[in-house]
Amino acid sequence: MDEQPGKPLRHGYTTGSCATAGAKAALLALIEQAPQAQVAIRIPIGDTVAFTLHSCAYTQLWGEAAVIKDGGDDPDATHGAEIVVRVSWRAEPGVGIDGGIGVGRVTKPGLPVEIGQAAINPVPRKMIRETVQEVLDRYEIEHGVDVLVSVPAGEEIAKKTLNGRLGIIGGISILGTRGIVVPFSTAAYKASVAQAIRVAVQCGCDHIVLSTGGRTETFGMSLYPGLPEEAFIEMGDFVGFALTQCQRQGIRKVTLVGMMGKFSKVAQGVMMVHSKSAPVDFEFLAQVAIEAEASDTLVEEIRGANTAAQVGDLMAAGGLMRYFERLCERCCESGLQEVERDGFDFIETVMISMKAELLGKAAIYHNGKMGESG
Repeated sequence: MDEQPGKPLRHGYTTGSCATAGAKAALLALIEQAPQAQVAIRIPIGDTVAFTLHSCAYTQLWGEAAVIKDGGDDPDATHGAEIVVRVSWRAEPGVGIDGGIGVGRVTKPGLPVEIGQAAINPVPRKMIRETVQEVLDRYEIEHGVDVLVSVPAGEEIAKKTLNGRLGIIGGISILGTRGIVVPFSTAAYKASVAQAIRVAVQCGCDHIVLSTGGRTETFGMSLYPGLPEEAFIEMGDFVGFALTQCQRQGIRKVTLVGMMGKFSKVAQGVMMVHSKSAPVDFEFLAQVAIEAEASDTLVEEIRGANTAAQVGDLMAAGGLMRYFERLCERCCESGLQEVERDGFDFIETVMISMKAELLGKAAIYHNGKMGESG
């Protein structure tokens, strides 16, 4: 999609909202014995939203409706997914909610849903239950219903998410606390980081490896092959947030793995390292080069560089690996400044190249001793 300057990004709707709309349409089809074309639901932020049904069918025993998930302009793995909801009668009152094909099952502690249950989070469960109960009350129906939420392509979609790492097996999660998907939502990504740390803690991890992306995570796994997979968490650009979450949840050992571009910012105390959050400070990088005893010529080249990666290439070509160690030391110091000084027994920084080759590493221990990590 071509981006048009000044055009606001379009928000979408969560899987929880889609499932709620599907549940309402399916129940209405069952009660009225007539297909539904559109239903309106109230989402948690207070808006009433109309959903057009992708399909709707019914028998005397059940109603079924499907909604196509619209993530708006957010690059969401579930955008375009078909959310299918079947509602069937049951003798006892109340609303039972479960997941069918393509909705994951929780297998690890630390998530807001108990082990063994379908990965339908608390807010979507509440939305579905209240919306369905309102319809039952409106039609003065005393017996209850069972609601089954399925996502036919859910198992395949889940491969693009962190669900497997979090212990959600067999499909996607039905999510959403506000009902809408905010494009490029930092809140959503931060929530996933915090959740991953909670899972790691519940699984007994006391050492977490935080990486900025896929290649850096893979390198971290090669460094610590003995750690369980829950210990490896992609923090993205949210370095400070991830460190704070680790400390709050009792993690005592943290390793940061990243590349020159983002970690050159961390080294100078910038803890949100998105490209738009702060420019690369080439004067700072030149000062570190002076500390690493680089030649005057190299220092001037750094001041005139275009990218942090270019600076890294210059220093590596000159054989000044002490430069990367010093940057890693600075990253450790910045990390400790972000949290309470005694918040970690051990904080380590590992810097790699674009080719996933080690450039440098350093660590600070609880006693304040600094040195190259093992």
